Amino acid sequence: MSTTEADTAALAAALARRFGDADGLAEAAPTDANARARIAGLADHRVIRAYADRPVDPGLINLICATALSAPTKSDLQQRDLVVVTAAATRARLTELCGGDAWMGTAPVWIVACGNHRRQRQVHAWRGHSFANDHLDAFFNASVDAAIALAWLVAAAEAAGLGCCPISQIRNAPQAASELLGLPDLVFPVAALTLGWPANPGNLSPRLSLATTVHHERFDDTAARDHVDAYDARRHAIHPYRRQRDTGRFGVAPAYGWSEEKARHYAEPQRTDFGAYVRARGFRLD
Repeated sequence: MSTTEADTAALAAALARRFGDADGLAEAAPTDANARARIAGLADHRVIRAYADRPVDPGLINLICATALSAPTKSDLQQRDLVVVTAAATRARLTELCGGDAWMGTAPVWIVACGNHRRQRQVHAWRGHSFANDHLDAFFNASVDAAIALAWLVAAAEAAGLGCCPISQIRNAPQAASELLGLPDLVFPVAALTLGWPANPGNLSPRLSLATTVHHERFDDTAARDHVDAYDARRHAIHPYRRQRDTGRFGVAPAYGWSEEKARHYAEPQRTDFGAYVRARGFRLD
């Protein structure tokens, strides 16, 4: 088997495990070896929740951050900043704020992706121009900028051979996290990222089928229930949940798939104080 055939086969295997309905899709990969390898690497993305006891060179961390901040940004506003945390005490506190899972404490580096609308307001003050867009879009723009940078941060880290895991739980305690990291008004955490050298290969998580989530010309979810039922069965066969959520309230389901897990997950209130936190940081959300 040639290198091209081997690469195509590996990409096909990753797509098949990920989506279940990607037959023949790998054949559309570019013939250029570097381009094909980049696509294959993205398709084979794995969350890493176990890290080797090995430091990450500060220069490599800065390179990854620079790569992430090369990402697209709305209207060139550049409303995203990264806070790199390597101090043991601060990492330990972040672990507590994010739920305290033991694996988080093994990560030698945390990077917190922040939306930063503060700089835009500073520019207006410095240039003597009024700010005429004090509404929800200001918060949304900064949030999306930070999310795009986070995605590129993951891609850059994995390209360097590092492993990582995004952590949204930092928004469970946004005020405490802001105080810990010294975030001023109009700067807020969108997500944290644990980073380090992988202690294991991680798992490739199955996703909803392409038929469910890729729409051509017009959105159509008329077959969504059937697609989700099929996904529940496929995912259970590949990577079943180790335990069922809140069996005291919901009981034990005979078939426990993704849809039951996520329905139970959001049957409980989540981050009900986040809107108040955002407003207290100086944003209007109307």
